[in-house]
Amino acid sequence: MKKKSARSNSDPQLSEGAASARSKDPKQPTGPLYMRLERKETRLRSDQYARLTEYSRALSRAKNEGGERITENTLIRVAIDLLLERADKLQGSNEEELRKSVS
Repeated sequence: MKKKSARSNSDPQLSEGAASARSKDPKQPTGPLYMRLERKETRLRSDQYARLTEYSRALSRAKNEGGERITENTLIRVAIDLLLERADKLQGSNEEELRKSVS
């Protein structure tokens, strides 16, 4: 029997409408991007953090003047967006199984 995925695209918490309503919140901060984002702390393995730092620095050096600053957090947000695009395929009971289910 196939396990049900954690969340599907039909989940109201993940819907564009919910995200849109949330972004129209009058209490939502304005200003720089990092001030408009919600804070969420996570634990990373040392190899993950080292590679994030390496890639963010390389991308920052290679980009043209101006534009958004590329940081480890930028890359984490991109990775989360990619994961959420494939959330309907997520299944497993540990990191390795979850990773394989979306690769």
